[in-house]
Amino acid sequence: MSMKRRQRLAQGTAKQLFSRERPVVKASTRRMKPPESPEEIRSRGAKVLKLLKKEFRGPRTALLHENPFQLLIATILSAQCTDERVNMVTPDLFRKYPTPRDFAQANVSELEADIRSTGFFRMKARNIISCCEALMQGHGGKVPDRLEELVQLPGVGRKTANVVLGQAFGIASGVVVDTHVHRLSQRLGFTRAETPEKIELDLMALFPKREWIDLGTGLILHGRKTCIARRPKCPECVVNSLCPSADLFMNR
Repeated sequence: MSMKRRQRLAQGTAKQLFSRERPVVKASTRRMKPPESPEEIRSRGAKVLKLLKKEFRGPRTALLHENPFQLLIATILSAQCTDERVNMVTPDLFRKYPTPRDFAQANVSELEADIRSTGFFRMKARNIISCCEALMQGHGGKVPDRLEELVQLPGVGRKTANVVLGQAFGIASGVVVDTHVHRLSQRLGFTRAETPEKIELDLMALFPKREWIDLGTGLILHGRKTCIARRPKCPECVVNSLCPSADLFMNR
């Protein structure tokens, strides 16, 4: 065999050896815990919820309301808006428009001005008027207590329906998934899903139905107070010992 051929064969063998993909094991990965089983996640989730219920002592929505109708309107207004801002607007709003009929007959430009500070006021005003028209025409001016009927109302999605059913009627129709629940359920390792619909299904599978109302509300309140989006207050968190993301944020 000629020298040139041997060199070509050696080069080819070297390329094959070094081109093979080999797993790179970092030192930190050797200390990683094995993935949790659904039963372990469920058990940890129960402990998390117990601590949140103790922290907030029977979590309730922060939206001020006196009846299901007021909660429905307040929840529509809360889209892309803080509850604090909504609570600044609704007292005067409900004095001016005390019933679904009053909202249904409202002047759209005037209503837009009344709710302007909540953001997206044009869309919200149209939805509120249309929603109240639907309540008058199909429900005798009363807020229905069935999910299937609520989500048919203009401006009412599953999240809003879950809030109203859970907080106004005590009906666990599902888990409220807003931006806070979305963020916390991922940080706590309860889901890897990205859409509200899939996150809700994962949470419903992990927690018993009797806990769905408190779960959604507790996560929302905790997300506002402690587990905020950019810089979560992990050292102050009552569930940091149960949170798989706590070390990541505290070591930054």
